Amino acid sequence: EMEAKYSKKMQALRDELDLRRKTEIHEVEERKNSHINELMKNHEKAFLDFKNYHSDVTFQNLALISLLKEQMEEMKKKETRLEKEKADVLLQNKQLKEPLQQAQEQVLELQKKLVHYNKDKEALLNAKAHLKVTQKELKDLQWEHEVLEQRFSKVQAERDELYQKFTKAINEVQQKAGFKSLLLERKLKGLLDVLEKKEVELSEVFAASNLDPSALSSVSHKLEDVLNSKNATIEDLQFQLAQACKAHNDMLQTMKAKLTSFGIPLDNLGFKPLESPVVGQ
Repeated sequence: EMEAKYSKKMQALRDELDLRRKTEIHEVEERKNSHINELMKNHEKAFLDFKNYHSDVTFQNLALISLLKEQMEEMKKKETRLEKEKADVLLQNKQLKEPLQQAQEQVLELQKKLVHYNKDKEALLNAKAHLKVTQKELKDLQWEHEVLEQRFSKVQAERDELYQKFTKAINEVQQKAGFKSLLLERKLKGLLDVLEKKEVELSEVFAASNLDPSALSSVSHKLEDVLNSKNATIEDLQFQLAQACKAHNDMLQTMKAKLTSFGIPLDNLGFKPLESPVVGQ
C-alpha cells in the first residue's frame, strides 16, 4: 500500500513537473521566437540601413572618383603647362643672366657715385651755411662801419681843427674799406648765383639718375667743376674779407695813434671803436 501510495504520488509529481517543464519550455520557445523575430526585424532594418549607406557611399565614391579624374586631368594639363613655363623661365633666366650681372655692376658703380654725391651735397650745405654766416657778418660789419662813420663824423664836427691833419688819410682808408665792402658784396652775389647754378645742377643729377653711366659721369665731372669753382670763390672771398678787416683795424690804430700824438684821451670820443675780428679766429 505504501509503495502504491508513493508510486501514485511520484506519478502525480512527475505529471506536475512534466507539465511545469512543458509550460516553461513553451514560455522559453515563445521568448525565443519573440527574440528571433525582433532580431530578424533589427537585422532587416540594419541590412536596409547598410544597403542605403552602401548605396550612398557608392554614389559618393563614384562622384568623388569622377571629380578626382577631372582634377587629375586638370592637374596633368597644369603640370604640362607649368613644365612649359618652367622651360621658358629657365630660358629667360639664362638670357637675362648676363644683363643682370651688368645691371648689378652698374648698381655698385651708382652706389659708389651716390656716396660721393652725398658727401658733396653735405659739403655744399655746409658751404651754404658758412656763406650765410659770412654774409650776416658782412652786413653786421657794414652796419657797424656805418655807425662808426656817423659817430666819427660827429666827433670830427666837434674837433675839425684837430682832425684836419689826418682827415684825408682816414677818408682814403674809408673809401678803400667801402670799395672792399662793395667788392665783397658783389663777390657774395656772384657766389649766390654759383650756388643757385649748383642747385640746378644737383636737380640735373637727380634727373640723370636713370641715364646711362656715360651721362652720369659727365654730370659728376660737371658737379666737381662747380664745387672746385665754389671752393676757390669762397677762399678768395675769405681772403678779401681778411684784407678789409685788416684795413679797418689799421685805420683804428692810425686814429688812436693820432689821438695819442695830440694828447687826446680815447675816452673823450664818446664811444668805443669796434675792432674787426680776424677771419678764422
